[in-house]
Amino acid sequence: MATISCFLVFTFLFASSMASVAQGVGMNWGTMASHPLPPPKVVKLLKSNNINKVKLFDANSDVLQALSGSNIAVTVGIPNTMLRSLNSSKKAADSWVHDNVTRYMSNGGGGARIEYVAVGDEPFLKSYGEQFHPFLIGAAMNILAALKRAKLDSKVKVVVPCSFDSFESGSNQSSKVHIRPDLNQTMTELLIFLDKHGSPFFVTISPFITLLQTKNISLEFSLFKETARPHNLSHKTYKNSFDLSYDTVVTVLSTVGFPNMDIVVAKIGWPTDGATNASSNLAETFMKGLLSHLHSNLGTTPRPHKLPLETYIMSLLDEDQRSTASGNFERHWGLFTFDGQAKYHIDLGQGSKSLVNAQNVEYLSSKWCVVNNNKDLSNATTSALEACVNADCTALSPGGSCFNISWPSNISYAFNSYYQQHDQRAESCDFGGLGLITTVDPSMDRCRFPIEIRTSHAKFSAVCNCRWVIFLVTTLLASLVV
Repeated sequence: MATISCFLVFTFLFASSMASVAQGVGMNWGTMASHPLPPPKVVKLLKSNNINKVKLFDANSDVLQALSGSNIAVTVGIPNTMLRSLNSSKKAADSWVHDNVTRYMSNGGGGARIEYVAVGDEPFLKSYGEQFHPFLIGAAMNILAALKRAKLDSKVKVVVPCSFDSFESGSNQSSKVHIRPDLNQTMTELLIFLDKHGSPFFVTISPFITLLQTKNISLEFSLFKETARPHNLSHKTYKNSFDLSYDTVVTVLSTVGFPNMDIVVAKIGWPTDGATNASSNLAETFMKGLLSHLHSNLGTTPRPHKLPLETYIMSLLDEDQRSTASGNFERHWGLFTFDGQAKYHIDLGQGSKSLVNAQNVEYLSSKWCVVNNNKDLSNATTSALEACVNADCTALSPGGSCFNISWPSNISYAFNSYYQQHDQRAESCDFGGLGLITTVDPSMDRCRFPIEIRTSHAKFSAVCNCRWVIFLVTTLLASLVV
């Protein structure tokens, strides 16, 4: 009987641990897509995969309406571009809270279950300089005051998602980590604000980006491989990149006087395209390693057996309009493709080993735009470059799924990307007579020539990211030649 009792207790504790991890894992849901999957279909996708937490980067009305009544916990976001006005105007803060929180909050179970308002999206990112620093704390305080006036402050907490480059260490491995000097005052004010109001610290942890930026970090160390060589920092030994990064945050918070502040991992994931080591196979390995590590409940030396309060995977879906300033992989973070199809198999801790795909997705016609081989193709590279400025050619990047396809198939890929993003309009497959519309799928090996979703929400961005264009020209000139 004692043995049976012990077994039952162990089973209960193990099941409770698994359930707590499942409850604490959510998804980032971004909408920077030319043809976004309709929000009601995305909510069905979330529910069919038992995902009960989402973090948004804005407060899209269609998205919040679709989430209403779903019982999915929601973090709504305020873009960095709004911080100045929210800092200077309490009226603007009241208006934002009314329009994006109050009107959607649960009323008899029929509204959205909003838990956090995220003020800014990584406003401390080093590449932004100090442009958002003067406005952040004032904006957060005004939003909190607006929530209080709306009598929602007991239900909704105010947080600020921070980039991992908010912290840095000295030149040698034993150096202690600290807050970036230019950020020290603002970060201290933020931590005081969060502590006073019982809000957690939201921070991005990205082993993939750390792998790209750090010479002595190995792929095995990033993927939770047991064979990885351990790393030392501040006289501690780490077996994987996640623990190294998480402990960095824990250590800094403790050093500046907040040893018990809850931490939420606001973004973590592994991209599947657009760069070397960005693939579905490696993403699956990373995700399985991460979820297993969270399930283990080991924690780190300063916080043994204490997991992050919540962890948000980056991300639910691919987004072909995301900025590529950090790299072309930025458009390929999704567990699912842009049309809601699973890229690999993982167990999110909810008892299912396979992800469930989006259902009843409506596509444009089975047509593609390819290069016409019967034409003079001497100017084809120029046409492809022009196409990629207003389309998504990130799969052609070095290490990408379409990098190794031969000329002129890579020209066809560029043409088709432009054609699909422009709703398969006949004139969008012209390219000075070099384009040809076909009903034969030109996809090959790992390189998929996609067909876009049929949606009334299609949007086209005429704004060109100059850094992306410079990179694109460099990449394509190397690949789009005979």
